[in-house]
Amino acid sequence: MYIFIFVYLIYIFYKSRTALYMLQQNLYNENNRYIRWITRNKERSFNSVDFLPFLLAIFLFFSDESFIVEVIFLSITLIYAIGIYDEYKKNLNNQNKIKFHITSRIKRLYLTEFLIVFLLIFLLVVTKFSGIIVILICLTTLLIYYFIYLVNIINKPIEKMVYYYYFNKAKRKLYSMNRLKVVGVTGSYGKTSSKNILSHILSCKYITRPTPKNLNTPYGLMITINNHLDKFDEILVAEMGAYVNGEIKNMCDFVKPKYGILTVIGEAHLETFKSRDNICRAKFELIEALDPNGACVLNLDDPYQVAYVKNELKNKVKIIWIGVDNKEAMFNAINIKSNKDGMNFDIIYKDSKYHVETKLLGVHNVYNILASIALGVELKVPISDMIVKIMPVEHRLEIKKVNNITMIDDAYNSNPIGARNALNVLNMMDGIKVVVTPGMIELGRDEKKLNYELGERIAKVSDYVILIGEKRSKDIKEGILKNNFKSEKIIILNKVTDAFLELEKIKSKNQDKEVYALFENDLPDIYSEGVKKNEN
Repeated sequence: MYIFIFVYLIYIFYKSRTALYMLQQNLYNENNRYIRWITRNKERSFNSVDFLPFLLAIFLFFSDESFIVEVIFLSITLIYAIGIYDEYKKNLNNQNKIKFHITSRIKRLYLTEFLIVFLLIFLLVVTKFSGIIVILICLTTLLIYYFIYLVNIINKPIEKMVYYYYFNKAKRKLYSMNRLKVVGVTGSYGKTSSKNILSHILSCKYITRPTPKNLNTPYGLMITINNHLDKFDEILVAEMGAYVNGEIKNMCDFVKPKYGILTVIGEAHLETFKSRDNICRAKFELIEALDPNGACVLNLDDPYQVAYVKNELKNKVKIIWIGVDNKEAMFNAINIKSNKDGMNFDIIYKDSKYHVETKLLGVHNVYNILASIALGVELKVPISDMIVKIMPVEHRLEIKKVNNITMIDDAYNSNPIGARNALNVLNMMDGIKVVVTPGMIELGRDEKKLNYELGERIAKVSDYVILIGEKRSKDIKEGILKNNFKSEKIIILNKVTDAFLELEKIKSKNQDKEVYALFENDLPDIYSEGVKKNEN
């Protein structure tokens, strides 16, 4: 029977590792993301094999026969041993896009979990292998994802203490830097690109510190300030994301931005915001929080921004309008020309014309460059110093050669406007056009419709389509087929990594032509499916 305890400990370790990974990917259940994931992925979160030990444990509870008890313990031990082997194989063949990071928080969760587990084992031994304790032990493996959820709840007071320790540490450091100017960047799309472009442009005059990668949460700001912000830094460019109203306001209360850029109001995270009006109010929390002596850059082509300023804006902060379509903007882009190597366009400001060349692609990046130059002018940076070739931002319409394929990498995330821009870029290419995508997520009740419309647009541009995840991409496929796209040119795969093999096959059929593959969105592992299928 003690072998049962040993095998159980190994098994619960493997099982909880997977559950903790999913908890981490779902931001430790922020806004109930983890619970929603469990509800939607019951086939992944419940292993039917673990139900058998639970049933055997119930049978054990009603049995006193020593022989039967030994057989039951042996059976459960063997099932767990097989489970260990299966979990080991899964981890061995692990191709997760985002690694499981054993952070201090994960270590604290592990500690709490094993304290509970060892308490159960202690009770098991003290009660001489009581049936009710065995049932509880078997429940920890059967309901491992809920067990980890419980552990996360237990740890909340500890995490709050840890949070406030690092929060106050960051606050003290931030407030000691009197020369530091803080710029907030938010919007439904383009935050990270805009942040990086702005940081690059301002670096010709200032020592700038952008938040790393896509760290756009309060934790991300604390990490940036505590671990990266230097006493010589002059400008902190803080990307600010949100899933619900109030999050951006809290970040602004923390870092006190004087300047701000709002990229565009779109449908991102409709699932949690519920309406585009709520999204608009959430993003304008940055503008409302700015120092009235500062300035913000807004998009005159975005009707939501124009309407909010006209009807709701309370802050009297200076507004700098940019635009492409609306010629009344203070900074206006004209003569936009694109090819596979990049874009060039002219900026009109105070009746002067400035020519810009960039390797970035897509009209959305014209807005990002415009906004950065507009704020640079406000910060007394000469336009002539800012007109430089701006390198592409990683995974945001970056063109690169992969073997025989020209890859257009827009894999960071996807949204209706960004996907439309990416398809326009693909449409410019002269060759075989392929779209690789799992579709768009977190768009609430409009998700099916927007993915269907994405499928319609894909059908008009591409020669082949590689869809990642049969269930996830169902609506896109319907939209593609509605537009008389040949079903044999639709390929459905489980993993995006398998797409490269299919692209090589497409290239082999079209040796005399260049193959351009647009990778539109690359969903994290919480959205992966156990399906692999080719239509042709």
